[in-house]
Amino acid sequence: MPHLTVEYSRNLAGLPERELLRALNEAVTAHPEIADESDLKSRLVVHDTFQVGTAPNARAFVHARLALLSGRTPEAKRELSHLVAGVLRRQLPRPAGLQVALSVEIVDMDRPSYVKEMLPAAD
Repeated sequence: MPHLTVEYSRNLAGLPERELLRALNEAVTAHPEIADESDLKSRLVVHDTFQVGTAPNARAFVHARLALLSGRTPEAKRELSHLVAGVLRRQLPRPAGLQVALSVEIVDMDRPSYVKEMLPAAD
């Protein structure tokens, strides 16, 4: 906990994947709601097959989903979504003629049913 998944369309050429993940992790873990930076697990998922709307315009998308254990205030969730959106705005490439749809959602994970373990390294 938390888990950050960023999905994006393949036509968003030049996305700086490692730099983006680093910037997102730094922003999210700096928020006071995140107790331990090592708790954040982030990943990028690229989609080869996608459709944005119905118009023939050149379009791309980026959607971030930050899953947190339930119990955060609406204000904290809003702050975190704005932090993530800000990093994405700064880091995303803007190819000429390509319209990019950007979205961020915060999702509550059910605290009583969530399981988290740290498995020791094998000898």
